[in-house]
Amino acid sequence: MDLGTIIGFFLITLLLFGSMAMGAGLGVYIDIPSLMITVGGSLSALLIANKLEQMKNIFKYLGIAFKPNQYNIPALIKIIVEYAIKARRDGILSLEQNVNQEENDFLRKGLSMAVDGSEPDAIRELLEIDMEQSLGRHNSNADIFDTWAALAGSFGMLGTLIGLVAMLVNMSDPSSIGPAMAVALITTLYGSLIGNTVGTPVATILRTRAQDEALMKLLVIEGIISIQAGDNPRVLESKLLSFLPPNQRVSQFD
Repeated sequence: MDLGTIIGFFLITLLLFGSMAMGAGLGVYIDIPSLMITVGGSLSALLIANKLEQMKNIFKYLGIAFKPNQYNIPALIKIIVEYAIKARRDGILSLEQNVNQEENDFLRKGLSMAVDGSEPDAIRELLEIDMEQSLGRHNSNADIFDTWAALAGSFGMLGTLIGLVAMLVNMSDPSSIGPAMAVALITTLYGSLIGNTVGTPVATILRTRAQDEALMKLLVIEGIISIQAGDNPRVLESKLLSFLPPNQRVSQFD
């Protein structure tokens, strides 16, 4: 679980709903017509704007925000350098057994191609296509939440207009002004809540997760190409360590 995301979401919930409860109480902020307009309307429009297959997995994408795939880049660099040492000492075919045991799918795919004798340009091209397509899918999934944030805000404003129209039409009936005004204001509140507590934050963190995966895959590509070229393991390690911040660059040869 990503502790930062969990803490942030918890603090948002605590601060917002705590301040509401300390004021007029949470009950006054619950309005069924406003929920129908803002939440129901925005989700319905989201169905129109996206493929049904994506919408079926929306909770899966939400789960990635809280429990992402963890990439231990220093450990991955160490593994790749060990493969380079073995390949340089015993030949690249000696990595065939490691291919079957490798847990990282992307690294296993690259190693398999290298062991099979594929050309370096072909390996790089195929792995880069895999990386770009994966990054594109992740960004598309993040766009769902960006779109939801925008739609929720728009339906909030639409609800405000609906409430104002209902209020103006029934100005002669004082008892109807309050409910209509509630719809007018609370729909905007709901739209803002969806956009600022779920939509935009989740879209942003999903793009961050995608960039983390892209970094891992780019590192693997450089490692595979260097192993196949028979580069010095020390040189390979220096190249891969450049993907890390300076304070995390620890050589296993020291």
